[in-house]
Order: sequence, then C-alpha cells, then structure tokens
Amino acid sequence: MATNERMNAVKQTATVEGDKAMNTNRQTAVVKESKMTITGSNLIRWAGLAAVVAGVIFAGIQPIHPPDELASVTTTAWAIIISLKTAMCLLFLLGIGGIYARQANQAGWLGLAGFLLLTISWWLQTAFVFAEGFILPPLATYAPHFVDGLLRNIAANQVTDVNLGALPTIYSLGVGGAYMLGGLVFGVATLRAGVLPRWAGGLLAGAATLTPLAALLPHQIQRLAAIPVALALACLGLALLTERRAHAAEPVASKVSPQISQAAAE
Repeated sequence: MATNERMNAVKQTATVEGDKAMNTNRQTAVVKESKMTITGSNLIRWAGLAAVVAGVIFAGIQPIHPPDELASVTTTAWAIIISLKTAMCLLFLLGIGGIYARQANQAGWLGLAGFLLLTISWWLQTAFVFAEGFILPPLATYAPHFVDGLLRNIAANQVTDVNLGALPTIYSLGVGGAYMLGGLVFGVATLRAGVLPRWAGGLLAGAATLTPLAALLPHQIQRLAAIPVALALACLGLALLTERRAHAAEPVASKVSPQISQAAAE
C-alpha cells in the first residue's frame, strides 16, 4: 500500500511539474508573438514617418531649388539642397514600401505594379541626385561643358551637343515615366483599397496624371507641379503613422491577456 501511495504521489508531482512547464512554454510563446507584432507595427509606423519627412522635403525645396545650370553646381545652396534631395529619395523608398505593405492585400496586383514603378523611379532618381551632389561639383572645374550639357539635357530637358549616351532615355523613362505612371497606378490602387485616406490616393493619381502638362511651363515653375504629389505621399504617410500609433497595442493586449490568464488558470 505504501508503495502504491508513493507511486501515486510521484505521478501527481510529475503531472503538476508538466503542467507548469506547459504553462511556462505557452506564456513564453505568447510574449514572443507579442514582441514580433509590436516590432512589425513599429516598422510600418517608421515607414509612415519616412514618407512624411520625404514629402515635406519634396514640397519645401521646389520654390527654393537653385537653377539647374553650371553656375549653381559649386554653390553652398546647391550642396544643401542636393543633400536634402538625397535623403528625400532614400526616405521615399522606405515610406512607399510601408504604404504598400499596409494595404498590400487590399491593393492587389494594381498596388504592386504602382509600388514597383515608384520604387524604380525613386531608386534611379537617387543615383542621379547623388551624382548631382557629389560628382558634378568637382567635375565642373575640369569639364564645365559636359556638366552644363548634362544639367540642361537631364534636368531642364533641353537639347545640347553633349553626348550623354543612354542617360537621357533612362532618366526620361525610368525616372519621369515611372514617376507619372507609378503615381497614377498607385494612387488608383490606394483609392480602391480604402485602407488609407481615399482623397490622398485620388490626389496622388490626379497630380501624377497632370504632371506632363507642367512641361508647357517654364522650368522653375514646373517644379511646383511636384508639390501635390509630395503632399499626397506625406498625407498617406501621416495616416499610416497615426493609425499604427493608435491601434498597434490593441491586438497585442487582446492576444496576451486572455492566453496568459487561461494558462494561469490551468
């Protein structure tokens, strides 16, 4: 009898220890899941902030951008503005990625197409802006005719006698064409998805569609056509930022509390 009692006691102890281990494992899994959820929501939120900052820079530099000519390349204003543009391009790549990720399921293939086009545009634009800021200034002393021709051909869309190879075509199609078509497609996809503000998606699509009309205006005034696009992307980023900030903690709390309570009860 004593032996049976001892065996039963050992079994009960093992069962209790096993239940405690299972509860501990459950709690650990829930905590890990909550940490992953918080990390994902924070990434989306930071992407929204990147879009806001990039949009503000994009809109703000248009009225004060130095003329795209040889005399501007070696000035302090050029160095400051081009540095801001470089940061802007990188931030737009992050911000547009976050905006697409937030509505990927609802935006469908149209959203994916718009996202890829805008990514290509800003990726190529980053390379051109980097060259404007860090290659053209020292090159202006040794090859001023080449620098002047590149600026006039690429930035001002003027025909020159400087042979730039495929650069004008790449810039026209890869940067300009993808910018306009990508803005249109991505804006329509955002409008249809209904996850982020529809008016901002509509503004992006409309502004991108009307961008070619800016070619009829003087070059310095053409820059102002970028402001509606900048505001649309900044507003989408702001909506993303405030939405994730308001609701990111709710799913975590709803998942963690019941499961830990249930584990403790068991």
